[in-house]
Amino acid sequence: MAGRSKIEWTESTWNPVTGCTKISPGCRHCYAERLSRRLQAMGQPNYANGFRLALHKHVLEAPLKWKQPRTIFVNSMSDLFHKKIPIRFVCDVFRVMQQASQHRFQILTKRSRRLAALGSELPWEPNIWMGVSVENADYAYRVDNLRQTQAAVKFISFEPLLGPVPEIDLEGIFWVIVGGESGPQARPMKPEWVRDIRDQCLAAGTPFFFKQWGGVNKKRTGRLLDGRAWDQMPSSEVGGRHQTA
Repeated sequence: MAGRSKIEWTESTWNPVTGCTKISPGCRHCYAERLSRRLQAMGQPNYANGFRLALHKHVLEAPLKWKQPRTIFVNSMSDLFHKKIPIRFVCDVFRVMQQASQHRFQILTKRSRRLAALGSELPWEPNIWMGVSVENADYAYRVDNLRQTQAAVKFISFEPLLGPVPEIDLEGIFWVIVGGESGPQARPMKPEWVRDIRDQCLAAGTPFFFKQWGGVNKKRTGRLLDGRAWDQMPSSEVGGRHQTA
C-alpha cells in the first residue's frame, strides 16, 4: 500500500484508496487494474476485492512515519476524486499531507470537475502538487478545472497520450509529463504529438518530462526523445519556472 516506486517522476507511492472505474478513453487499458488483479491472485489482503473501490484507513498515516523526505505519488492505484470517495476521507488524506510537510505529494486525477468543486474545502499546502491526466484534446478542459484550485504547483500528465493536443493553455501550469501507453494492446503514440507538446512547453518555459514511448515492451522503446532524456521538473522554489534536466 506504500513503498518505493519505479515510476520515473516520483520516488514512492501511497495508496489510502485502491480501485476505480473507467470514465474516458485513457482508462481503457488501465495498468492499475491489471496490477490489482495480479495482487489479488497473490493474496494481498488490500486487493481482496480486486479493482473495486476500497478505502484503507490503516495506511492513512504511513507518510508520517517516513522520516526521510521523499516525493510521493498519492493513489497510484485509484483516483482520489472518485465520486464514491467521501469528502471526509479526501480531507483526511489532505490532513496527513499537510502534517507530513517533510514530503512532496503528487496527486493526479481524471475527475477534474469534482476536484474543482471540492478545491475550496481542501488545505493546499506548498508540498501538495495537483495534476490532471489528459489523453487527447477532448479532455483539455481538465486543465481549466485544475486552474480553479489553489494548488501551489499544478501539472499535467499526458499519459497515455492518444492524440494530438494543440494550443495547450499553459498559464499557471508548472510541469508537463508525456508518456505512451504500455502493456498488452498498448495504443501507439505518434512522435509528432510528443514533439508538439514539448515545443509548446519550451515556448512557455514550462518544465517538460518525457516518461516513455510505451508499447508492449516499454524497456525496448525507451524514453529518449530526439536523442536525449527530458527530465525537467519544477524548481524547489514553489511557483518557480526553473528547468532541471
